[in-house]
Amino acid sequence: MADFSQLPIRDDLRGLTPYGAPQNTVRVALNVNENTHPIPEDVARDIVESIAGAILTVNRYPDREFTELRESLARYLNEETPDAQLGADHIWAANGSNEVLQQILQAFGGPGRTVLGFPPTYSMHSIISAGTGTQWIAGERDEQYTLTPETVTRWIEQTDPDLVFLCSPNNPTGTPLSLETIEAAYAASRGIVVVDEAYAEFAPSELPTAVSLLEGRERLIVSRTMSKAFAFAGARVGYLAADPAVSDALRLVRLPYHLSALTQAAAVAALRHAPEMLAMVGDIREQRDRLIVELEKLGYAPLPSWSNFVLFGGVDDPNAVFEALLEQDILIRDVGIPNHLRVTAGTAAETTVFLEALARL
Repeated sequence: MADFSQLPIRDDLRGLTPYGAPQNTVRVALNVNENTHPIPEDVARDIVESIAGAILTVNRYPDREFTELRESLARYLNEETPDAQLGADHIWAANGSNEVLQQILQAFGGPGRTVLGFPPTYSMHSIISAGTGTQWIAGERDEQYTLTPETVTRWIEQTDPDLVFLCSPNNPTGTPLSLETIEAAYAASRGIVVVDEAYAEFAPSELPTAVSLLEGRERLIVSRTMSKAFAFAGARVGYLAADPAVSDALRLVRLPYHLSALTQAAAVAALRHAPEMLAMVGDIREQRDRLIVELEKLGYAPLPSWSNFVLFGGVDDPNAVFEALLEQDILIRDVGIPNHLRVTAGTAAETTVFLEALARL
């Protein structure tokens, strides 16, 4: 069997490694920021019935424009941000937010173009950039992994990128991103500014998100996912909100009928139960805040988090701690930041198991 490096692979892909979090089957999995709460039974029943209805016409291609799903997503965002006044034409969706980001880079990036990001950040940003032939530029963050308007502006002026990727809140650090920083990035940039808001629902609910900045900013794109707050990781539904012209551009690069009829039916059904689905978010926030308090008591240095996970420092040997927890059937994440580990906020019971195991170590 040949190693793939022996094949005539693109030169710019040689030496790269694929994205891959461990997929061990364990008692407590707190490594990939999933929503560990099960979908409520009545919601699950509605989703199953909707999928069953879609099966009856699965011999036909799905709605290429996924109109009902876009309308449902627009209503959801308008309830969250009443001043947004979004319509279906402001929304685009795909198989997870990773595909959304890939389509953005296919349309606005590519060979000869650049994208500026600020590591440590979501690793798929640079991986998708490489896959689309877009040159990745790594900017630098401020202290405690924050990002100020001044820092963003300086890096944009120095590098003049075609795209800017921002993560709000940031993954893997959980740190918030101010609207002022997003506004500064947009003002300084000539190209597309993408704000990845995969964890937006876990931020303080009284604060506006980047969706509130869309009006009058045709180059601003806000990417979202149903994987986290909606406990839909296995369904693979991501979406964006932007000027309608963005969707027109993405139609040039998307594959035909890229969202299956079953995916569309499941997502529309879940969105009908948005308040019930989002009731889980409050519980997750409580466990996240509990992790911060208890990790500090154990002598670690947790970072402030607006997401559903906590990055904590003060770990002398991250790999040893990771392996010791794995031996106890607990899986967390080593994200490659020296002396740090990351843990997802699970259920109360899962959080207790993790904290007690860590205390024993």
